[in-house]
Amino acid sequence: MTVLNDRPYAKMNGLGNEILVVDLRGSVARVTGEDARALSRRRETHFDQLMAVHDPHTPGTAAFMRILNADGSEVSACGNGTRCVADLLMQETGVRELALETSAGLLVCEAGIRPGEVTVDMGAPKFGWADIPLAEAFADTRAIELQLGPIEAPLIHSPSVANVGNPHAIFWVNDLSVVDLRRAGPMLESHPLFPERANISLAKVTSREAITLKVWERGAGLTLACGTAACAAAVSAARTGRTGRDVIVTLPGGPLRIVWRESDDHILMTGPAELEHRGRLTAEMFSDAA
Repeated sequence: MTVLNDRPYAKMNGLGNEILVVDLRGSVARVTGEDARALSRRRETHFDQLMAVHDPHTPGTAAFMRILNADGSEVSACGNGTRCVADLLMQETGVRELALETSAGLLVCEAGIRPGEVTVDMGAPKFGWADIPLAEAFADTRAIELQLGPIEAPLIHSPSVANVGNPHAIFWVNDLSVVDLRRAGPMLESHPLFPERANISLAKVTSREAITLKVWERGAGLTLACGTAACAAAVSAARTGRTGRDVIVTLPGGPLRIVWRESDDHILMTGPAELEHRGRLTAEMFSDAA
């Protein structure tokens, strides 16, 4: 590999969700699925999501982002990764607000009160079965027909589904350990009902203002945090009457504040972004060596 050789990268995390930011601005280089898989296997560049930062496509935006999972698949949204990219670019330019573009649209980001804290306007969620998408029509996506376990006594069932730049299924539970997501996650992610696969969450509502969440992320596996899953759980909880529209969603890596704004239906996600180290890509990183 020579095209990506010597390009700068930043290893970051958002609540423990491992993010690799590769700066390709000023270059025509692109990260392939094979490149992503190779980098994910290395200790210094291991990631859940890789954010490839390109020159802007749209005037007035700071950059265009392509997002790849550890398995090399490309996705349209990553909330934690967006906060990481926004934090890097705001520090680089000295601005406190900027817009980033993805294949799913524009994301407006604003620096928070605390260092490293970023708020991202994730846009409006989609609830139509074809928008998620599902393989068959459901008139009401607040609870669809899907279960795990015996028919007469399923362990989890009737998830809410939503699209927040990517598809999500949220199972409402009283106990987050009711199923082992390491085992159940891969099967549910690839269920025939989800033609583009889906992120799978177990959600426990602890008050009108709080949700605890565990997430199996498509293409990445069990994760410490998933920003879009937190958004999907929050809007689904409000939509089903379980919470209000302003909640703290606590994941294994920590809390995110999610506000589902009534004025325009947009979701505001606020949380931290942390820089771990910087480096430059080398040809060796794309070999099979670990």
